[in-house]
Amino acid sequence: MSATMTTAEREAFLADTRIGVLSVAGDDGRPPTAVPLWYSYEPGGELRFATGADSAKMRLIRAAGQIGFTVQQEAMPYRYVSLEGTVVGWSATDADEYRTWAIRYLGEVEGERFSDAIEGFVRTMVTVRVKPARWRTYDFGRELAGM
Repeated sequence: MSATMTTAEREAFLADTRIGVLSVAGDDGRPPTAVPLWYSYEPGGELRFATGADSAKMRLIRAAGQIGFTVQQEAMPYRYVSLEGTVVGWSATDADEYRTWAIRYLGEVEGERFSDAIEGFVRTMVTVRVKPARWRTYDFGRELAGM
């Protein structure tokens, strides 16, 4: 039995509330930068995440024009979805969208409080949109089932 997820499993896994790890090519001979972050994904759509408009991450994203992104489940059965994608654009982060992300990750009360606390910082952020192009998936539960 293959440990590869189906398209529907992959889409549902990535759309769930998880922390993703962004990877983008380094510069000046440095290795790639990899950082955890909040994100959103609608099945069949674009991956979206926010970062500081003037951050090192964003400078590297602009230069590379593409990223790698991984989401994992650390508890058994281990699973992950990894994608490579093209950056299709970025724009000023909408405060309401960021508030929705905060509530998604922190819950209603803490998400509202967090959003209020960083309201000024959100104005300095951009939301990056990525079109997934290449996928890798693994579901250890499938492998266990085949043993």
